[in-house]
Amino acid sequence: QVQLVESGGGVVQAGSSLRLSCAASGRTFSTYTMGWFRQAPGKEREFVAAVSRTGITTVYADSVKGRFTSSRDNAKNTVYLQMNRLKPEDTAVYYCAADLFRTTQSMGLMDTGSGSWGQGTQVTVSS
Repeated sequence: QVQLVESGGGVVQAGSSLRLSCAASGRTFSTYTMGWFRQAPGKEREFVAAVSRTGITTVYADSVKGRFTSSRDNAKNTVYLQMNRLKPEDTAVYYCAADLFRTTQSMGLMDTGSGSWGQGTQVTVSS
């Protein structure tokens, strides 16, 4: 299993941008499909984005499409989530996840009992 550590969260105003990073351990990072999820207080964890092993294919939740961009640098074992035009409803703990078997299309079905998950980073967007 790969170990994941997120960073880059913070408190920003609505309309601002943030870039989250997720650093992975191990030499097999490029074999994992990567995903981003978030969980707001009192709500279930929800899918945000997924990026394929090569980084060519990405999938986004409708709520972030056009505002968020996910990418990866396999040489640095890192996946990114660029978040633009942030809204208060984007406030949540953001988690990255890695799965050996899922595609970008099925990452949204991933549960916390499978694959690898980071510890999360808090993003707070004030109005």
